[in-house]
Amino acid sequence: MKYSGWPDPGELVVGKIDEIEDFGVFVDLEEYEEKRGLIHISEVASGWIKNVRDHVREGQIVVCKVLDVDEGSQQIDLSLKDVNDHQRSDKIQEWKNEQKADNWMELAFGEEIDDEVYTAIANELIAAHGGLYDGFKQAAIHGEEALADTDLDDDEIESIVDTARENVSVPYVNVTGYVDLENPSPSGVDGIREALEAAEGNGEVPEEVDLEVSYVGAPEYRIEVQAPNYKTAESELEESADRAIAAIEGHGGAGEYHRERRTDDE
Repeated sequence: MKYSGWPDPGELVVGKIDEIEDFGVFVDLEEYEEKRGLIHISEVASGWIKNVRDHVREGQIVVCKVLDVDEGSQQIDLSLKDVNDHQRSDKIQEWKNEQKADNWMELAFGEEIDDEVYTAIANELIAAHGGLYDGFKQAAIHGEEALADTDLDDDEIESIVDTARENVSVPYVNVTGYVDLENPSPSGVDGIREALEAAEGNGEVPEEVDLEVSYVGAPEYRIEVQAPNYKTAESELEESADRAIAAIEGHGGAGEYHRERRTDDE
């Protein structure tokens, strides 16, 4: 996906060097439709430059800072020397991530997706999360909730979430659920305590999973799970609640699992 507008002064952009002249370098902007910028020789590198080709080559991918934009004359002035190594690395990674997300869009909606439909869906993700990649990443972590405030329809949201969970790698995901536990039987508090220990896994939770159960407000308890991926997190969350419910029912009590909090704020 390429933006149809213009970059802003101060913005970092990714470009491919298209033409090298004695006075400077022409760069095709990879993120903007039909936009080309110029790096004047004085902005290629610090100090005196004898030969521009000693510093750049045609076809090279570079990260530049936008110095000025003149839409009237279709001119974009760029600087190569004003971008440090850290900025360059971060921007290239961001650009590569957006390319991945562009491929995920095709996986989600097919290679024959209409350009207008593609743009409309992409704009919703960008508006909600700042970019295609972050939109898919949030969908992988939080599911449908990550897209609840968009104008995407249910089928579009389902396609994005399914594709994200199959393709997006995230360091870990956090999910939260709640279980209500009531025990009017003689075992009372002891029965509740046993149910909570069961919810915590009795030492049998996988090493890569962090699971914590905490009190919210009678009869509600919060279950928080951190896991390497969404499927594992959801599975461990539901299994934790099932263990607690089975334990409390064994004492003659009752339990109920739900995803949204019901008690008042603490």
